[in-house]
This record gives sequence, C-alpha cells and structure tokens, in this order.
Amino acid sequence: MEEMEMDSVECVSLMDGVEDEEIQSSIASHQYPLGKPNNILSAGNVPTSVHELLECPVCTNSMYPPIHQCHNGHTLCSTCKTRVHNRCPTCRQELGDIRCLALEKVAESLELPCKYFSLGCPEIFPYYSKLKHETLCNFRPYSCPYAGSECSVTGDIPYLVTHLRDDHKVDMHTGCTFNHRYVKSNPREVENATWMLTVFHCFGQYFCLHFEAFQLGVAPVYMAFLRFMGDETDARNYSYSLEVGGNGRKLIWEGTPRSIRDSHRKVRDSHDGLIIQRNMALFFSGGDRKELKLRVTGRIWKEQQNPDGGVCIPNLCS
Repeated sequence: MEEMEMDSVECVSLMDGVEDEEIQSSIASHQYPLGKPNNILSAGNVPTSVHELLECPVCTNSMYPPIHQCHNGHTLCSTCKTRVHNRCPTCRQELGDIRCLALEKVAESLELPCKYFSLGCPEIFPYYSKLKHETLCNFRPYSCPYAGSECSVTGDIPYLVTHLRDDHKVDMHTGCTFNHRYVKSNPREVENATWMLTVFHCFGQYFCLHFEAFQLGVAPVYMAFLRFMGDETDARNYSYSLEVGGNGRKLIWEGTPRSIRDSHRKVRDSHDGLIIQRNMALFFSGGDRKELKLRVTGRIWKEQQNPDGGVCIPNLCS
C-alpha cells in the first residue's frame, strides 16, 4: 500500500467548536503516544491505554487492519462491523466506511510479547506478526484428545492427562507394549464414535491409542492409530507397530505417532493407521462371523541416533 503522510491522517471528526490545533494535537497523541516511531514500544513498557486503544469494544480482541471508526471517532474491528449492522456500538451512529489510519499506524510501531508468554514463550513480535505466530506457537495449549465427545478443554500435557483420567475415565497404562481385545456384538451397526481410548506412559511421554469404527464408502472399517501427547517435532522421535490377526493370518502396521496438534478426525480421515475391512475383521474373529472379536497388539519405541553410522536404531523398553 502506498505510504501515506501522517499529517493527512485524521482519526477524529470535525465538529463545531473544535479548533484545528486541537484536532492536530489529538491526531498526534493517537499516532505517537510514547514518542516517535523509532522509539518502538517493548513488551515491558506498553501502557494499558495503548492496549485499550487497540481493543475492539465489541469482541474485546485486538484489532487488525482495516480498523473502522464512526464519525465520532469510536473504533471497532472489521469482523464486528458486520455484526453490529453498520451501527456504532458506542454512540449508535452509522459507521460508513471510515478507516482509522492513525490507529493502524500506532499498531505498526508496537512490539508485543506472545500471548502465551505466561506458558513459557519468550518471543516478542511486531504487532501485525504476533497473531500469525500465536496460531503456531509451540507453547499454545493443547486441545483435549478425547474423540468421544466435543470436549473443549485445553491445557498443557500434565493437565490433560489428569483430565482424561478423571473426567473421561480413560484407562491409563505404564509401559510401551499393549495387548487389547475389542468385542462388539453387532459389527454391522457402526457409528462415528470412538470405541476406546487408552493412554500409555513410556519414555517419560504420553501416547493415546485410538480404536474405532467408522463408515468408509458403503462399508464400515475398523481403525487403530497412535497419537503423541506433544508437538510434531518430538513425535518424530518415536515409532510404533500394531498387529491384528486370527485364523493363521495377520496384518501389521508400523508408523510414526501423530501429534495431538492434529485433531482426531484429521488423523482418522487421512487413514494414517491400521485399517481393517469388515470382512477381514470378521474373518479374524472366527466363529459364525456375527460377533467382532479382535485382538490388537503393539509396541512403542524411541528412535536413537547412532553416532557412528548416522542411522536410527530402536530403543526398546523392557
């Protein structure tokens, strides 16, 4: 966008009885509340008044261009402008299409800490870069990995482990091997719901083992996969295997656990796990094929770098 001379920016309306000098003084105070632009505001000295100036009075979120204002100078964000039906929420005057360019210039001069600084993020960003960082910040809270309900709980890993155990009554196991049996009396009735979630603690980390049925095309399938309770970078340090079989046959899957940053549905819909077609599952179950009886076994291991050969070797827990 073409650079605009600051003297031509007006963020207040011309009203009777207001002198030009007063208007220019008001503009200057909005433009540079703590001095010229080369005195960039740091994380520790941004005054509350500046935060208030950039806070939308409707949604209370930080405002980003275009920042709108009414004829009386009251501001709000572009999202809320449509929500209030083009009426100023403060004075009820019609908003029109007036931009508060001076306030947008104020925002450009700021450097602010990430909103997750209390969770450990040390980064400081220009105002307009801060929002993008926060959507990907490694310190942002995790969402609850339980897939059996639309759980909105967020928090760090220790908090979510306690939440899964106490609120969702999830089974907790210690160790890196597992052996589970899944039984369903009527395998032809399939709902898009998780059958089971089990949490494993090994190598000082937590892993979520999912097993569920869902419709794929015209027939149901059964799927098992592992998610890592942490970020994707750390998840790549681990591998896992899953095995299911019966009647002298077996299927084996090996892969890398997905981070719980990826939603349960995203992992499931990408088919990143052990998938068993219904006919195969019933064959593994044996008997009259009217009841599903699957035994899924597996293990988790940590990949270690071999300092001599430069290749990864598995570190198996006992």
